[in-house]
Amino acid sequence: MRRTAPLLLLTLGSAALGGGDRPTQPILKGDLQIHDPTLLRVGHAYVAMGTGYENVDGGTLRIKTSRDGITWTDAGTLGDTQPAWVEKQLGTTPPNLWAPHLFARGGTTYLYFAASLFGKNTSAIGLMTNAHLDPNNPAKGWVDQGVVMTSKAGDTFNAIDPARIDTPDGRAWLAFGSYWDGIKLRELDPVSGKLRAGNPKLYSLASRAGDAIEAASVLRHGGYYYLFVSFDRCCAGLDSTYRIMVGRAKNVTGPYVDQEGVPMLQGGGSQLQATSGRFIGPGGQEAIHDGSRDLLVYHYYDGDQGGTPQLQVSPLRWGEGGWPTLDPLPQGGQP
Repeated sequence: MRRTAPLLLLTLGSAALGGGDRPTQPILKGDLQIHDPTLLRVGHAYVAMGTGYENVDGGTLRIKTSRDGITWTDAGTLGDTQPAWVEKQLGTTPPNLWAPHLFARGGTTYLYFAASLFGKNTSAIGLMTNAHLDPNNPAKGWVDQGVVMTSKAGDTFNAIDPARIDTPDGRAWLAFGSYWDGIKLRELDPVSGKLRAGNPKLYSLASRAGDAIEAASVLRHGGYYYLFVSFDRCCAGLDSTYRIMVGRAKNVTGPYVDQEGVPMLQGGGSQLQATSGRFIGPGGQEAIHDGSRDLLVYHYYDGDQGGTPQLQVSPLRWGEGGWPTLDPLPQGGQP
């Protein structure tokens, strides 16, 4: 890790307290409007992507860039048309593409994303790759690799909200899911980024018996795999009730339990952050390693801006018993 930009991120978090002895989450600046964010450090800069705007620029994924992780600039969209396979797969072109996930391995950047019909599990997860992602031109160089996996009416899962994790044994995994039977996992071929043909098993990680759970992200820390998810109502602006929950397991395939030992397959999850002040409905999160530290990237609906979705990036702290915590929000509200 190059230390200059990460130190800026942490220092601004401390300054937000006005001299207090505990840092707050950083105060970000610039163009922060984003939903379902993903974040990747590329050299000396950061690239973020998020869900497309409905019926704007073809509904393609939105891009933001930053030199220091604090001040963000809009970098447009990933093209102005959706991949041709989307309409063929769904039977129509959806208003927008959802919930991207950036992942780097061996010099290649993998971009997973969802194409879906709202409220249905007629969905697909797609993949693009970039051999030389340039943070100064992050919309360039992407090659469409087609469909990774699909779901349809009658399936017990929904193929959206993809998030990849590679494990120390050289294997790769894709977590995904929303509503229905909850969060699932499939094994990937680590090089192609597609499903591994030799392992067709669908693993179940977390469920709320049909209630709202989505936006899975898995992070390895201290001998555990931590599963971050969003509970409750998304995408309703000021009426959103999204909240960020977490559980952990010794194996990437589970079983995951919360801090009280309740299985996540039985609705368990320890709350990491919920609505506080103007930070309404935090969720759509992604937990990532950034050099020697860990970050949680998420959106919230800004009560001071009429519920506009905004980007937040916060250091993940590791507290008692190895469970993750977040600093208080800049307004002084406690998550």
